[in-house]
Amino acid sequence: MTDQVAEIGVVQETKAEELYAARPAQLIWWRFRKHKLAVVSLAFLIFAYTVAIFAEIVAPYRPDSIERLQTFVPPRGIHFIHEGEIQRPFIYGLKRTRDLKTARVTYVADTSKILPIQFFVRGESYKFWGLWKSDLHLFGVDAKRDKITLLGTDALGRDLLSRLIYGARVTLSAGIVGVVFAFVLGLFFGSISGYYGGYIDVAIQRLMEFIRSVPTIPLWMGLAAALPIAWDPLFVYVLITIILALIGWTHLARVVRGRFFALKTEDYVLAARLAGASQFRIITKHMLPAMTSYIIAAMTLAIPEMILGETALSFLGLGLRPPVVSWGVLLQDAQSLRAISLAPWLLLPGVAVVMVVLAFNFLGDGLRDAADPYGH
Repeated sequence: MTDQVAEIGVVQETKAEELYAARPAQLIWWRFRKHKLAVVSLAFLIFAYTVAIFAEIVAPYRPDSIERLQTFVPPRGIHFIHEGEIQRPFIYGLKRTRDLKTARVTYVADTSKILPIQFFVRGESYKFWGLWKSDLHLFGVDAKRDKITLLGTDALGRDLLSRLIYGARVTLSAGIVGVVFAFVLGLFFGSISGYYGGYIDVAIQRLMEFIRSVPTIPLWMGLAAALPIAWDPLFVYVLITIILALIGWTHLARVVRGRFFALKTEDYVLAARLAGASQFRIITKHMLPAMTSYIIAAMTLAIPEMILGETALSFLGLGLRPPVVSWGVLLQDAQSLRAISLAPWLLLPGVAVVMVVLAFNFLGDGLRDAADPYGH
């Protein structure tokens, strides 16, 4: 018994030594691992961004590949058992019929036609990131007259899963430039305003109040109408996002200013001044790191706000426009009750937006708690 107590004491001393000797990044990671929901969200976001990066390979078809004889095909399930026997993953073929009363095309599973799902198959050609040409896809079916439409098709017979994967690349990266730009401006002006005060603070505060008074939606509408329609839609969106970033930095700047007013009288800041540290070093090495938890949380919340902004504006026709594929553009197909009643799976891009936004929010909560210097 005494030996066990001694071993436990040694283990506790070792852990205490590791805790005291650990770097700040290690402490943050150890705290973050305890937040299970945040860890799951991080894994989900890594998976989502990996799929977006390799969209050409993961998607079974090109986003603009049209199949006019397979319009509004419902989602198709993956099966493993056929006639009581276990098979490799497969889907059933489709029988296309038409209702004589309503003239509506319907599809039923053809259980006599088995289409095994194969991995790393040859299919439609593409250019990976526009660099080199290939026709290798992660999965698909070896059938000339059928497609593996796991999430169904739209009004033109385009595979919704492929369009959802391609749209993830645009939507998940949308606003990153704007977020980075807004945070650089917010941290810069907020720190200067809070550290120096006086006339500099008054001038920056009046500038922020003027910028915050500019209405965002009318500005979007005006820019969407003023910019030439012949320009690349993706370039137009990036341009508008940067312009809106000039408005979005004010909230962060206000918070940074308030924190700097409180921090500049702290003992360690005064000690840095007495030690002869430059003002730039005091701001960047001593005061900004004290706001790490808030900055991390704000960053993880700003990205989903940009995603929601892109989705909403593209849905209203003010953001991205076809042929660019994003989740907001895909949701334009679900604007009418008739489309939703005929093909409710067209709302799946909205489900993807909700999942990504929730994942970013949970991740932000976990990172904020992990980076909190007063947390346990």
